Amino acid sequence: MNTKELVIEAGRSEQQYWKDLWKYRELFYFLAWRDILVRYKQTVIGMAWALLRPFLTMVVFTFVFSGLAKLPSEGTAPYPILVYAAMLPWQFFSGALSECSNSLINNSNLLSKVYFPRLIVPTSAVIVSFVDFMIAGMILLALMAWYNFVPDWRILTLPLFILIAFAASMGVGLWLAALNVEYRDFRYVVPFLVQFGLYISPVGFSSTVVPEQWRLLYSLNPMVGVIDGFRWAILGGDSQIYLPGFAVSVSLVVVLLWSGIWYFRRMERTFADVI
Repeated sequence: MNTKELVIEAGRSEQQYWKDLWKYRELFYFLAWRDILVRYKQTVIGMAWALLRPFLTMVVFTFVFSGLAKLPSEGTAPYPILVYAAMLPWQFFSGALSECSNSLINNSNLLSKVYFPRLIVPTSAVIVSFVDFMIAGMILLALMAWYNFVPDWRILTLPLFILIAFAASMGVGLWLAALNVEYRDFRYVVPFLVQFGLYISPVGFSSTVVPEQWRLLYSLNPMVGVIDGFRWAILGGDSQIYLPGFAVSVSLVVVLLWSGIWYFRRMERTFADVI
């Protein structure tokens, strides 16, 4: 009689590890679905939280940057749509960082008892933020209908920029998840990073207001390229991408994703002992 043998060892080969990710896909579905249910079932107004947060932030930013500061929009796009086109990827990114950074700590009992590729845990946390992103997209459709704003053919490229936003979220999220296991002080650092990042990213204003000589340096913030890409796809018309800065931002996203996976895999074998 043929029997199957499961070997658990500290140093599994890279090829075997990626095969295990597929083998344990049902655990990935379970963790993501569990977190989605917990997020929406244990709140008073459920999914409305995913709509209220970006909507209220958009209202405040529109009042401050358009009403008080009199900053211009891009082309003929209404200012609320300009802001909300940036709020979507930013909320996805900031939510993913918050979820990823605590994902391993929140699943510490699971990590210390059974073997599975630990990469599944922070990835499922990003999926929860992506569900928020999809729900919040309904407000963008409502704004377009309210202002009779019709996007052009560029909207078809939006999935590409969503993929870049996903890569940025995963890259930084993996770093924070691994660091939070080793250094618990990072649970206090993440909210500061999210708040600080909101102010230095072009969420409430167009990146075109940044002086030309500083735009390349400004693009060292990887979310600048992501946000500019979203606006280019959604606003269409006169909206333009600063290509050198976009190339810098996307390159940094690739570096963050690669280095995040590398560092996470390097620290993964110690998670069960440290956590």
